[in-house]
Amino acid sequence: MSMTIGLAGKPNAGKSTFFKAATLADVEIANYPFTTINANHGVTYVRTECPCKEKEKTCGKCVDGVRLVPIDIIDVAGLVPDACKGRGLGNTFLDELRQAQAIVHVVDASGGTDCEGNPVEVGDHDPLEDVVFLNREITMWLYGILERNWVKLSRKIQAEGLKLEVVISEQLAGAGIKESHVSAALMDTGLARTDHIKWTEEDMIRLCDTMREVSKPLLIAANKADIAPRENLDKLRELDRIVVPTSAAAELALKSAAKSGIIGYVPGDNNFEVLTEELTKAQKKGLEAIHKVIERLGATGVQECINRTVFELLDLIVVYPVEDEGKWSDKVGNMLPDAYLMKRGSTCHDLAYQIHTEIGDRFLYAVDARTRLRLGEKHELKHGDVIKIISTAK
Repeated sequence: MSMTIGLAGKPNAGKSTFFKAATLADVEIANYPFTTINANHGVTYVRTECPCKEKEKTCGKCVDGVRLVPIDIIDVAGLVPDACKGRGLGNTFLDELRQAQAIVHVVDASGGTDCEGNPVEVGDHDPLEDVVFLNREITMWLYGILERNWVKLSRKIQAEGLKLEVVISEQLAGAGIKESHVSAALMDTGLARTDHIKWTEEDMIRLCDTMREVSKPLLIAANKADIAPRENLDKLRELDRIVVPTSAAAELALKSAAKSGIIGYVPGDNNFEVLTEELTKAQKKGLEAIHKVIERLGATGVQECINRTVFELLDLIVVYPVEDEGKWSDKVGNMLPDAYLMKRGSTCHDLAYQIHTEIGDRFLYAVDARTRLRLGEKHELKHGDVIKIISTAK
């Protein structure tokens, strides 16, 4: 499935560093607000265990049994308070964010930047304020779109007997809101569908807040964790959401060193191997500092943010379609050529459609390549499944 993670947050929190670390794309990084004006689009990877470890032969698509599955990632312009009213680059930020299925909120856990991203002394700013303001801005952005024509729309729903969820989802389609998001939010808030014409401003904001949570699930990357006061990290961890202590700068340094052949490093590992003795004093000092960061945090946190967003927030699984169930390969012998991200609960028939519409239309059955058992169209797939699809499609 095509999916996009959005990187959000105030200016100077480390979003562009996180983006570059995750993608190794060439982006501008600077110590001032609004370094990112136009959104940066790139490809990053979800880390998972490759099934080829179960075979005598390796697939050639993994690194020591670690499979990296590509996904899209977007680093949008930094957000400042009142962005929903057009302040700063707010409208640009929010319009770009609609493409994302989930958000990684990069927070400056060190408290070394104020609410607008200007540098202050470490510990001077409370990072919890940044979490509250980002959620508020997205909620008020949705509210602004919905409220614009609400009186007219609510009367039309009543007069013509239209379905409330359909009308609201159509109004917010540009923000990535679907009918299912509206239904879930209505159920969660307990707002009466029949009384929509009497909804107060507070009711509508509450609905928009819930739609934001449902349509844009959010994980917090507690960035600059290596220099953050312990109390800041403790406060963030107490939030009722996934919080990952992160050092995007350390991850970027590791990726760059690995690309240069200085070290061996697989994204997400809790260690690295120095491959050369020809290091400058600066390189040695830098790698020693990064080693201390990893010792303190367990890892840099960047890969964990991506993985937990995909596998926990979005509840996706990885499935491997093959054409030869014995060799786990395609027609020409490429072993485990593809890795598909699919929603948990997807069926064999869903996988067939994912491969090609015609294969889905002409689906007969599937085969579990591990057990060689025949599977029906409604068989629910599991994470790591290797599946052959049988169809009458040519």
